[in-house]
Amino acid sequence: MPTRHRDVLSATAAGQLTITKHPHGCLMVFPRPEWEKFRERIAALPMSAQWWKRVFLGNAMDVEMDGTGRVLISPELRAAAGITRDVLLLGMGNNFELWDKATYDAKEAEATQGDMPDVFQDFSF
Repeated sequence: MPTRHRDVLSATAAGQLTITKHPHGCLMVFPRPEWEKFRERIAALPMSAQWWKRVFLGNAMDVEMDGTGRVLISPELRAAAGITRDVLLLGMGNNFELWDKATYDAKEAEATQGDMPDVFQDFSF
């Protein structure tokens, strides 16, 4: 975990994190208090979302940062995100996304080649 995030995560979550699959092919990394909120929202979904509940909740793994901010990610989760070597960690507000760098680069290039979604038409940069 980069130093700039490590100190905050140590203070706000005692270094406790939860990692699970993201439907876009990366992993979501939550500080434990944020995971608890997310877990409650997912658990409250109707039976029609049962498979997605399994994806998010059934694959979640609790981990802790070590003294140097390292996190051990299970082989199953690494394989699910196609993580082999180089990774990219993105801060997404209340959680992080952990990507295989080559996968992220390809998906970002694909997204930026197309038109921006309509929701950005009235968005000011």
